[in-house]
Amino acid sequence: MLLCVGNFFGSTSEAEWAEYRTGAKKAPIPTYVLGANDQETVSYFPDVSGCELAENITYLGRRGLYSGTSGLQIAYLSGTESQDEPAPAYSFSAKDVAELKTSLLSTPNFKGVDILLTSPWPRDVGTFANSAGEIDTKKCGSKLVSDLAASLKPRYHFAALEKAYYERLPYRNHTVLQETPQHVSRFIALADVGNTSKKKYLYAFSIVPMSLMDPAELVKQPQDVTESPYRKLQKETQKTKVPLCAEEETACQFFFDLNKHQGKKRPSDGKDRGNSQPKQVKKPPQPTGPCWFCLASPEVEKHLVVSIGTHCYLALAKGGLLPDHVLILPIGHYQSVVDLSSEVVEEVTKYKSALKEFFRSKGKRYVLFERNYRSQHLQLQVIPVPLDHCTSEDIKESFIAQAQEQQIELLEIPEHSDITQVAQPGTPYFYVELDTGEKLFHRIRGRFPLHFGRSV
Repeated sequence: MLLCVGNFFGSTSEAEWAEYRTGAKKAPIPTYVLGANDQETVSYFPDVSGCELAENITYLGRRGLYSGTSGLQIAYLSGTESQDEPAPAYSFSAKDVAELKTSLLSTPNFKGVDILLTSPWPRDVGTFANSAGEIDTKKCGSKLVSDLAASLKPRYHFAALEKAYYERLPYRNHTVLQETPQHVSRFIALADVGNTSKKKYLYAFSIVPMSLMDPAELVKQPQDVTESPYRKLQKETQKTKVPLCAEEETACQFFFDLNKHQGKKRPSDGKDRGNSQPKQVKKPPQPTGPCWFCLASPEVEKHLVVSIGTHCYLALAKGGLLPDHVLILPIGHYQSVVDLSSEVVEEVTKYKSALKEFFRSKGKRYVLFERNYRSQHLQLQVIPVPLDHCTSEDIKESFIAQAQEQQIELLEIPEHSDITQVAQPGTPYFYVELDTGEKLFHRIRGRFPLHFGRSV
C-alpha cells in the first residue's frame, strides 16, 4: 500500500485529478491519503469521516484508526493545528486529539500503534537527537501532534509540510529502570514529491504488525536509541492536568457515588453473598477525553435516558430511525460487547429479554446491531419492526443481500455460540442479532460503510 502525508492535491491538480476520478487513470496500488491542509483543497474531500475518492485512492478521514487485514494499525490525523473551536474544515483542534487518544487508549491492553500519519511535524521532535538541518524543531510543527505521538507510541511516525527530509534517531517510549521496556518509535519526515533539490520524498519499508510479533523481539532496543523528545511536554501536561481530574471526580458522582463501596460491588440480588472474599470489580477503562455515552459524562443527553440499571442503561437514539428506536449502553466506558465483563453481559441480556417482551406486546419484533468500528463507546442499536411486515428470515435475507451487494461477508453464527468466540477484543466487526437469537457477523478488514445497519 502507499500512504501519503502532507498535501495530496497540488496547485495544478484539477485536470490531472479528473483523469483518476473518471477512471481514465488508476492508482496501481491501494493508496491512502490525509485530508486538506488549506481552504483551497477542502472541496476534494466530500465526506469528513473518510471515503473513496477514486478507484484505489481512499481518504482516511479527519482522524481515526485504520486496521489492515493483516492486523496492521495505522492511526491518522488530517489537517493543520488550530486554536479555534470549532476548528476550520482543514484543521484539527485539541478536542480532536483528545477524542482520538480516548478512542485508542481505552482499548484493552493498548501498547501503541504500528504507524501514525500526520501532516505537520511534531513540535520539539529534534530534542536529544540528530540535527534536522535548517529546520528549527523548537519553532515548527504542532504541540498537539507531539502529545498524540507521545500517547499513541507509533513504531513509525510520518509527517510532511516542512518540505524537508529528516529521519530522526529512534527514541524510547519508557523511562529506563522505572518502566518495563517498550518498543521504540521512529519519526520520518519527507520532502515534497519531485522537489528540485532531490530531497527524499519516498520511504519504502516492510513491517510486521505489532500484534503478530514476539514481544521480546518487539521491545529490542537499537544501539542508537535516544530519550523521548516529548518527555518535557508530557511533564508539563501532567502538571496542568491535576485540576481537571478533580472536575472529573464530581462528574463521576452525577448518578451514584462510586467511592462509597470501596470497590465492593453491591450484590444485585439484595442478599449478601456470605463471607466470600469481596470480589475486586474490574473498573472499565476511563476515557481520556469527552465521551458522549459514558453516563457519568456531562456530554450525555440525559433527557434521552429511559432506564438505568446497575451496569447498563437504556436511551432513545438521538437520530432514531423510528420513534421507539433505543440503545442499550454500558454505564462505564467499554468499546464493544467483546470487552464486557460477565456482570455487564448479564445485564445486557436482561435488557434484551425485557425489550423483546415489550415490543412483542406491541406487535413488533426487534433487530439489534452493533458496529465496533470507528466507534468509541459500545452502542447496541435496537430497532423494532412490525411482526406482520416481515419474518426473521426476511430480515436476515435483507442483511445478507445488501451485504453481498457491497462485497461484505456476513456469516451466520450458530445459535448457542457467542460473539466472544468469533471476535477478539480490539477486532473491528459488525454484528446483527434478531430477537429469535439468530446472529450474523462480519469481521471488518479495511473499510466498512458506517451506516450499513441503518440503511438495511
